[in-house]
Amino acid sequence: MLSLAMGLRQSLGIFLQPLTRDIGISVSEFTIAIAVQNLSWGLLQPFAGAWASRMGFRAAMLAGAVCYVCGLILLATANGLLGVILGAGVAIGFAMACTGSSISLAVAARSVDPGIRLVVLGLVSAAGSLGALLSAPIGQYLNQGYGWRVGMFAFVVIALAMIPAAWFAGRADRLPMPASPGGLEMTGRAVLKQALRNPSFLVLTLAYFVCGMQLVFLTTHLPSYLEICGMDPMLSAKALGMIGGFNVLGSLFFGWAGSKYNKLMLLGGIYIVRSMALAWYFTAAPTPDSTLVFAAIMGFLWLGVVPLIAGWLAETFGVRWQSMLAGFAFMSHQFGSFIGAFGGGVIFDLSGSYNAAWQGAVGIGLVAGLVQATFAWSRPKPPPAAGAMA
Repeated sequence: MLSLAMGLRQSLGIFLQPLTRDIGISVSEFTIAIAVQNLSWGLLQPFAGAWASRMGFRAAMLAGAVCYVCGLILLATANGLLGVILGAGVAIGFAMACTGSSISLAVAARSVDPGIRLVVLGLVSAAGSLGALLSAPIGQYLNQGYGWRVGMFAFVVIALAMIPAAWFAGRADRLPMPASPGGLEMTGRAVLKQALRNPSFLVLTLAYFVCGMQLVFLTTHLPSYLEICGMDPMLSAKALGMIGGFNVLGSLFFGWAGSKYNKLMLLGGIYIVRSMALAWYFTAAPTPDSTLVFAAIMGFLWLGVVPLIAGWLAETFGVRWQSMLAGFAFMSHQFGSFIGAFGGGVIFDLSGSYNAAWQGAVGIGLVAGLVQATFAWSRPKPPPAAGAMA
């Protein structure tokens, strides 16, 4: 479920140029839809996580899978900006809140022993990129040969597989709830208050903004950037596929590394190295080789943050409300995604280039990485007294 949800979403940038030309909207208008998607996803994620914690994962994931299919159908049949915003924006945004990493990793964390939790979270996060290996080449091939609508309807067919996957994953609802740290059970409100008093959680949440800004800027605008530079349109699909493939290795590595080393220090390192890779790639004209090397580097660092954050949250606050806390932190990620998608489109429309966009992504990324690394050793506050328990 996670693999298809992430892979299809990451591949929507393939259709940016043909879709905007066909239905007569601008690049920045298309990116409004992607920005709405990211805001909807982020704002709804804490509620979806709390819903899943209270009512069960299966109901939330099935609702998200069905809504994903409906969103792609709306996008495939769109004839103007409204259809694009409702399909790619609102519907897929809601669907991602119910099928994305926060819910999927909460299911995984509940299903395994703490001793192997980080490794399993790395495996699940790695699977989240495999969908791009399937959807990006298929979408680009059909887009070039038969038009963007045919490619989008192929995405609809692929997305149907999310429904049985969500049903199967919902069996986690029958598993017993692991004990919280210290053996104390808390209400969702008490856990959130505890998290908001934890400096490491606050810094993690704010730094997550940069993660969303950098990654969504690439998935939305890299295909357009390569086309402007005169590259073969198939190169963008190869690059997205390369990102997906190397993300498997990166997620597995960081899932393992997070069980050995300081998770928050590793997060800071990811943000810093990503920013350096962006600066290296965009300071020179792209070539097929440099693009694929860049995609491999970014892919290795792509979703490595997810098992680190999920593992730290489960270790610090327990798994009972993990999906809610992850959703709260993820709101910051999605505000960054909004800036990466919409801001990149506005900058391109105003200046005719992406220079200011990638330079901003590099500068903010370096600052966030350094701050995250600085707070990596902050000690959490002790849990509240028993009077806060419920």
